Amino acid sequence: MLAVLGFVAVLALVAGLIHLYLWKRLVRDTTTPGRWRRVGGIAAVVLALLVPITMAGTQAGLYWLAWPGYLWLALMFYLLVVLIVLEVPMLVARLALRRRVVAAEPTTAAPEPVLVGAAGPTEPPATGAVAAPDHDPARRLLLARGAAIFAGLTATGVVGYGIRTALGPPQLDRVRIPLAKLPRSMDGLRIATVSDIHLGPLRGRAHTERIVAAINRLDADLVAVVGDLVDGSVAELGAAAEPLRDLRSRYGNFFVTGNHEYYSGVEEWVQEVDRLGLRVLQNQRQEIQARGGVLDLAGVNDLTAEGIGLAAGPDFAAALGDRDPSRPVVLLAHQPVAAKEAARYGVDLQLSGHTHGGQMVPFNLAVKLEQPVVSGLGEVDGTKVYVTNGAGFWGPPVRVGAEPQISLVELRSA
Repeated sequence: MLAVLGFVAVLALVAGLIHLYLWKRLVRDTTTPGRWRRVGGIAAVVLALLVPITMAGTQAGLYWLAWPGYLWLALMFYLLVVLIVLEVPMLVARLALRRRVVAAEPTTAAPEPVLVGAAGPTEPPATGAVAAPDHDPARRLLLARGAAIFAGLTATGVVGYGIRTALGPPQLDRVRIPLAKLPRSMDGLRIATVSDIHLGPLRGRAHTERIVAAINRLDADLVAVVGDLVDGSVAELGAAAEPLRDLRSRYGNFFVTGNHEYYSGVEEWVQEVDRLGLRVLQNQRQEIQARGGVLDLAGVNDLTAEGIGLAAGPDFAAALGDRDPSRPVVLLAHQPVAAKEAARYGVDLQLSGHTHGGQMVPFNLAVKLEQPVVSGLGEVDGTKVYVTNGAGFWGPPVRVGAEPQISLVELRSA
C-alpha cells in the first residue's frame, strides 16, 4: 500500500506540472483576460486533481472514477505529446511573424533640418508615419488557437483509435524459436503465452472468457500466464478470473506472479490461481515429459517482491541451480529484465510480459530505458527473451502501436 501511495504522490506532482503546461498552451495563450480564461484555469485544476484521485479511488473500490479518470489521462498524454512536437514549428512561426512586423517598420531617415524663423526654431512638417509594434497580438492569438485546435483534434482521434484497439480482441502472434538443446522428438512443442490480462475496474469476466476461448483454439501443448492477471483482491475479482479453470493444454497450465499481484494480495491470488487449475511456479521448476523428450519449465517470483520488502522475491538459484544442464530450460519471468540474472544460469529461453509493448506510443521509448526487450524476440547475454504485448491494459483503456496479444511460441530443435 505504501508503494501505491508513493506512486500516487509522484503522479500528482507530475500531473500538476503537465497541467500547468497545458493551461499555458491551451488556455492562457488562446484567450484574453476575462471569464473564459478563469473557466479554463478552473478546469485545468480540476483535471489535474482527477488523475491522482482516480489512481487512489480505484484502489479504494471507487470504480466509477475509472472511465473518466483514465480516459482523461490518455487524452492528457497525447495533448502533451502533440503540443511538444508543435513547439518547434510554433517558435519558427512566431519568429517569422516578428520579422515581418520589423520589416514593415519605416527605416530611420537622416535628421530633418531645423527651420529658424522669426518666431524661433520650428519642427519640419509631420509625415504621418507611425512606428509599428514589435509584435502582432492578433496574429499570435490566431496562431496559438490554431495549434490548440490541431492538438485537441489529433489527441482525440488518437485516443479514439486507441480505445477501439484496446477493447478489441487480442491478436495472435506466432513465433518460432530454435533451441540448441531441444530434442528432435520435441520439435514443434507449442506454448500459448499470455500476460497482463489486468482484470480490474474496466475489464471483467467477459474479458477472461474471450482470452480463454482464444487460447483453447490454439490447441497448445503448454499454457503460460506470465503475470499481472489482476488489479484487485480475490473478493473483488475472483468471479472474473473463474473462466481460467477452462484453459486446455496437453501438458499443463502454469502461472508466475507479476508486480500487480503484489499490490492485490499475492498470497490469496496464488491460492486462487492454483484452485483454478494453474500450477503456480514460485521459484520452482517443473519437468515436462513430452514426445519422448524432456524439457525443464521454471518460474520465478516477480522482482517487485524484493522492492516492497516481501521475503518471497525471485530466487533463481532455487529455480535453476541444481538442474541437468544438458536439458533445455524455459523460464517464466514477468519482467524481461530478469533475463540479466537468468543468463547466469544458462537459461535457453525466457518468456515475459510486463511492458505491454509500450501500450501507448511513444511511451515505448521510455520502457526501453528500463527493460532490455520491449516486444517480440530479443536476446540478453546469450539468453533468448520473448516478450508478449499482453492481452489487457493498465490505466487508460487505450493501446496505440501495441495491439493486445496472445502469443503462440513454437520451439524448434536447432
